Amino acid sequence: MNNDFEFKYSAPTSEERREIESIRNSYLENSVPSKLQTLRSMNNKVKNIPTILALVIGIVGTLVFGLGLAMILEWELLIWGIILCVIGIAIAPFAYPIFIASKKHLKDKYAKDIIKLSEELLNDEIK
Repeated sequence: MNNDFEFKYSAPTSEERREIESIRNSYLENSVPSKLQTLRSMNNKVKNIPTILALVIGIVGTLVFGLGLAMILEWELLIWGIILCVIGIAIAPFAYPIFIASKKHLKDKYAKDIIKLSEELLNDEIK
């Protein structure tokens, strides 16, 4: 009868440890986002909000146009179909100008904070 006891221990690597600490910190009640997380968040807002807004407007315009086309071709509702097609054609081209305008607005809104925070992070790195 073999009564040998084996015990294997493996400590997390430094990458795993950083990931574990990052996950843990995100669940702490009093956790304050780091400067880098704040910088990433603001940058994502500037990039993602205009894209989502433009996609929604473009998709709505395309769907309205498609509904109008279906009304003409399938349901033989010529007048209402033409009206919806024209409305869809009028909505869809506004997607890109709205994208550009909203991106410019958000860049202007967050530019000072992003530049200030990035300079703080770069100066901390040098020290």
